[in-house]
Amino acid sequence: MKRINVVGTSAVGKTTFSRKLADKLDLKYIELDDLFWLNDWQESSDEDFFQKLQQKIENASNGYVIDGNYTRTTHIKWKEIDTVIWLDLPFSMNLFQSIKRAFKRSFYKENLWKNSNNKESFSQLLSRDSIIWWMIKTHAKNRKKYMEMMGDPRYAHIQFIRLRSHAEMAYFLNRF
Repeated sequence: MKRINVVGTSAVGKTTFSRKLADKLDLKYIELDDLFWLNDWQESSDEDFFQKLQQKIENASNGYVIDGNYTRTTHIKWKEIDTVIWLDLPFSMNLFQSIKRAFKRSFYKENLWKNSNNKESFSQLLSRDSIIWWMIKTHAKNRKKYMEMMGDPRYAHIQFIRLRSHAEMAYFLNRF
């Protein structure tokens, strides 16, 4: 495992897991949200986003752990990837984590990523742009998408690892 992508629904724990895994394996950590989001919740164009991702991958000669989904980047990130780790918690656990994380982030008002000024706010929690609402809308879709991708012959070169609980995540990380 030298080229890894950690995927899963929002608030499932991808960032925490990815950082720990990258640290344990001494690999470069690449956060897709940090590459995608610009200041004031502006989105990068696909061209800029793809270029930033490609550059990060090329600069990680010893390997990397990519944190994030962004299906439109699959043609870049899965070209040479050897492992996809799918964090697939039950809906109720994912919802709980989503609510907890959103309230914590709104309360502390810390920047979400180092390369932008984006913060979560309490007003956002009640809007259509809420990360909680996004998680609710995408949980089942993501599960279906990754089940299909695991069986897709285009990705036969990739080892898929599906972790379905915090205990499985901890056990996996403790192996290194």
